[in-house]
Amino acid sequence: MKLKHNLLPLLNKHFGYSAFRENQHEIINSILENVNTVVIMPTGGGKSLCYQLSAIASEGTAIIISPLIALMKNQVDVLKGLFSVDGVANVLNSSLSKTEIDSVKDQITNGVTKLLYMAPESLTKQKNIDFLKQQKISFIAVDEAHCISEWGHDFRPDYRKINNAVQEIDNNLKIIALTATATPKVQDDIIKNLKLEKPKIFKSSFNRPNLFYEVKHKTEDIDKDIVSFIKKNEGKSGIVYCLSRKRVDEFTNLLQINNIKALPYHAGLETKTRSLNQEHFLMHRCDVIVATIAFGMGIDKPDIRYVIHYDIPKSLEAYYQETGRAGRDGAEGHCLAYYSYDDIEKLEKFLSAKPVAEREKGIALLEDVACYAETSSNRRKILLNYFGESFDEINGLGAKMDDNSINPKQKIEVKDYILDVINLITDNNQTKKIKDLSKILISNNTEIPDDLFSIEDVKEDVKNNISNIFWKSIIRNMMVNGLVEKKIEDYGVVKLTEKGTGFQNNPESVLMSIDNNFNDHHHNKPVIKKKQFSSDEKLYNILIAERLKLSDEFSIPPFAIFQESSIEEMTYKYPINFSELSAVSGIGEGKAKKFGERFISIISKYCEENNIEREQDLIIKSSGSKSGLKLFIIQSIDKKLSIDEIAQSKNLTYSSILTEIETIVFSGTKLDLSYVINDIFDDESQEELYDFLIELKDDNFSQFYDEFSDDFDEEDLKLYNIYFYCKVAF
Repeated sequence: MKLKHNLLPLLNKHFGYSAFRENQHEIINSILENVNTVVIMPTGGGKSLCYQLSAIASEGTAIIISPLIALMKNQVDVLKGLFSVDGVANVLNSSLSKTEIDSVKDQITNGVTKLLYMAPESLTKQKNIDFLKQQKISFIAVDEAHCISEWGHDFRPDYRKINNAVQEIDNNLKIIALTATATPKVQDDIIKNLKLEKPKIFKSSFNRPNLFYEVKHKTEDIDKDIVSFIKKNEGKSGIVYCLSRKRVDEFTNLLQINNIKALPYHAGLETKTRSLNQEHFLMHRCDVIVATIAFGMGIDKPDIRYVIHYDIPKSLEAYYQETGRAGRDGAEGHCLAYYSYDDIEKLEKFLSAKPVAEREKGIALLEDVACYAETSSNRRKILLNYFGESFDEINGLGAKMDDNSINPKQKIEVKDYILDVINLITDNNQTKKIKDLSKILISNNTEIPDDLFSIEDVKEDVKNNISNIFWKSIIRNMMVNGLVEKKIEDYGVVKLTEKGTGFQNNPESVLMSIDNNFNDHHHNKPVIKKKQFSSDEKLYNILIAERLKLSDEFSIPPFAIFQESSIEEMTYKYPINFSELSAVSGIGEGKAKKFGERFISIISKYCEENNIEREQDLIIKSSGSKSGLKLFIIQSIDKKLSIDEIAQSKNLTYSSILTEIETIVFSGTKLDLSYVINDIFDDESQEELYDFLIELKDDNFSQFYDEFSDDFDEEDLKLYNIYFYCKVAF
């Protein structure tokens, strides 16, 4: 897509970023071109910014449909920290008094409000429709759009009324629908229900490589295990999810007894109490929220370091949404779930009173949860497969970020067993579910590896249990690798794919490990992760404490002032003036002026007292020939001399000068290399190189060189890499 709108200045001014994330610019461009747009982007991928920046760049007021008052308030609080003018973002809902409602409407009418947050119930009220018909509305954003679908994990019937209200306000209004958890079925439901004609669909990878996934056997020691985990992560923010309100209250009390700053959150608490507890969590006055799923969409706090599931959730969509609350700032996030098949059986019993269709749907979703929990394969691969995305478990980003990958089980040859399953599916006209196929294979006494039985004459029920685990493992492996697919609309019926038919005709070797048996008392070895700190942990703690003071003074969440990642960057760049602070990623000129004075003062004093040699000062403070060469290179680039001319004047090779330039830039000095780059690369090539690097998830630039080595010299690519760093890092 050709990007017609230069939005980088707005992005930097209001949000403090120098570059867009994956698809963000294209999505915003689509909105500004007045095109219906569907955005499927993982939690923490930057969905909110897509409609926030679009609203700022548009004439009039954008209406943002959000399911929870708590979520609306959270977003408005964050936006308050970005704008000096009051009323740029507002809510219009039942929590406001008449005076507050009148004030909001005045700000909309006067053109102050760019983003108006509303629940679907508020949008559909006739008095609100009549008011909005008289206003300049730029577009409609439907956040958490999966709520439209009965197959989504948070179905909200009122979401199905949105389109009628929009048509009454202005039938020419375009809609952007956003969700973090849309399976292909849910995606179709969103488009159909909102009546989006020929929408542009943007689907980002659901992979969150900074999240570590771990599942532990749920035993009688679970309370002790979780308390121990939280104490080891003292001071970090975390969420513990429980299925029942009673369990939330009991476990919160247990944590408080153990001197852990924890608060409960569930629908049984008074609205005022829930709101206050959420605020305490956002403001970092408490470390842990113990919650039911009522807290799932009600929080937008980027520095949550862990999410613990005391009880396994009812669907993988819910699990993905809830674990996605961790590590939204790109830093570490630990997702720990406790699992016992007894929990699955309890949930199945709860479904027994439901109508047949709803019961069958619920059971099909629970089967996927059991598959994820019991698998011995890469958990990220299982999770991404559920959302229709493939994953390279060897070289993919985050490939080793789960317990199974760190502690792999021995694999066995399963080609013949896969053929047994394929033949059975074919013989039964593709009408059976996983559990039915497994039962048939067991009843047929279909052989399984002898070494799965540790004791020769085991009891028949134990033998059947092991056989059941084995066959389910085989079928799930086939599903992940595309040999079969489970039709969720048919409540979990397994059907053969084209790839599966090909395998049947031409079978090949397949190695796999057998899923975990959570019915025994085997405990996996605990996974130990290295603790990651900033370059200067002492300064980091000082700045975090100052951020907390400012958050209290301004009554906004700490991360709305500066995110943890920005503070980490301060601890190795040591900015001591507004210009340097503005250059820190995620800050920008506006935030630096609004919140930066005390941070600059603290850092300056800290550098003086601790004799800190700042990266910005290295060139000046260095001595000898190297210092002279660096100064010469900087001055030559300022004069726009070619790299060849610089090299010749110092009797050095082109490669040597490149290395020196790289050292200068990575030491914290920005160089304007655009004149060199424009001579080497045309506009199209630059755009292609930029797009590749901006999507690079780690510092492994060998991928970059491998990708473009056929088209460009390695030295030219190295030069562009340096140029790119200057462009996005300063």
